Amino acid sequence: MATIAELVEDRTVDGVFAVARKRRLTTSRGKPYLALELVDPSGRIEGRVWDDVELLDRRFAEGDAVRVLGRVERFDGRLQLAVRTVEAADADPAALAPTLRRDADELEGFLEFLAAEVAHPGLAGIVSGILAEPEVRDGMRLLPAAGADGHHGYAGGLLEHTVGVATLCRETGQLHPRLRADLLLAGALLHDVGRVRELGRGPAFRPTPEGALLGHVQLGVRLVDERANVLDSAARAELLHAIAAHHDRSAARTAEAAVLYHANQLDAQAATRSVGAD
Repeated sequence: MATIAELVEDRTVDGVFAVARKRRLTTSRGKPYLALELVDPSGRIEGRVWDDVELLDRRFAEGDAVRVLGRVERFDGRLQLAVRTVEAADADPAALAPTLRRDADELEGFLEFLAAEVAHPGLAGIVSGILAEPEVRDGMRLLPAAGADGHHGYAGGLLEHTVGVATLCRETGQLHPRLRADLLLAGALLHDVGRVRELGRGPAFRPTPEGALLGHVQLGVRLVDERANVLDSAARAELLHAIAAHHDRSAARTAEAAVLYHANQLDAQAATRSVGAD
């Protein structure tokens, strides 16, 4: 079976995918159709069910694994799958979520290396303890960095992005010795830890109930604060501040928080902006 990344225009497809999105809509003439986002580990493609909508709609739900027969078309400059028939498939939908191209074990090893670079005993203990928790360790490998539609929007994207931001912050700390390198690196390693409570598993990566209400920044601050009682009040406040401000440049009150904000933005832009003929 061809993967989504291998699909080309005018090709007939018979494959197993996961349904990351499913919406029932109507055309301008009032005819119902299904708008789907189908995924596999190689990528995503939009799908449309134009015929037998009532029958096919009952066969599957968002988040299911499905077997699809259809044909690849081009619409508005992008490939799209015209679905002729679809039915539930005996496969794990989470295993069909888009995933990173880099080696996860290698990235995890680099994450451990970066964590070991934190010399401050209190910060080192918090970082290593949080990253070793099963909720966090598994979430890093299974979740995207910013939801399915954001940067690093695939399983393992959270791990990849965390390593990227922490690496940028480590290098910046070496270039600018005036910065408190341990505080900066600890903040980078933990800045997106709230994603493990904000997002559900693939293929949809939908927000959890508390994630939809609180967001990953507040959830991350809370998670770290619950484990930060070993720090003195000043170090605790500065670590939490760096995490809290990593999406808000105007909120950053310390040099380390400002650097973390820019490193986060840089890694996200580097992963998403078009390059050359993209």
